[in-house]
Amino acid sequence: MADAKKTEEVIGTHNLSPAAQQDRPRKRVGRGHGSGMGKTSGRGHKGQGSRSGGKPGPAYEGGQTPIHMRMRKLRGATKKTSMPVEPFRTATQPVNLDDLVRVFKAGDTVNAETLAANGLATRKNVAIKILGRGEIDIKLDVTAAKFSAEAQRKIEAAGGTCKTID
Repeated sequence: MADAKKTEEVIGTHNLSPAAQQDRPRKRVGRGHGSGMGKTSGRGHKGQGSRSGGKPGPAYEGGQTPIHMRMRKLRGATKKTSMPVEPFRTATQPVNLDDLVRVFKAGDTVNAETLAANGLATRKNVAIKILGRGEIDIKLDVTAAKFSAEAQRKIEAAGGTCKTID
């Protein structure tokens, strides 16, 4: 039994070797006619592919107008159709229910001024949207530009009110 363990070989990365078809010598080009890869070294005669460094760029489509030139251009950072200036740009600043519960007491009035005073919605002239993350068990009178459906449902279920402003 002890002899069987000694002869058993442990397989690991230290004793692996490549498969037979992968262990081939590299192709040596430009070593005379007899090699089969002499003279033009497998590149053919003339043309872009025969030159050193002669490889078309990734956008080259054989003379056809490339896709990046065919697509429409989106110019101007403030245009509605242009790419966002900052990641995930929105027209509102979010405030979640768990933030409201953490900062306000039962019966408080929540509006843009009280949110800014408590450090929740500090961006000036940006509308506030109340989102439904977290649970609310206190009565709050909330005034904001927008409410998610979940947030409105939770606030009203707790006995509070939701007032939308323009």
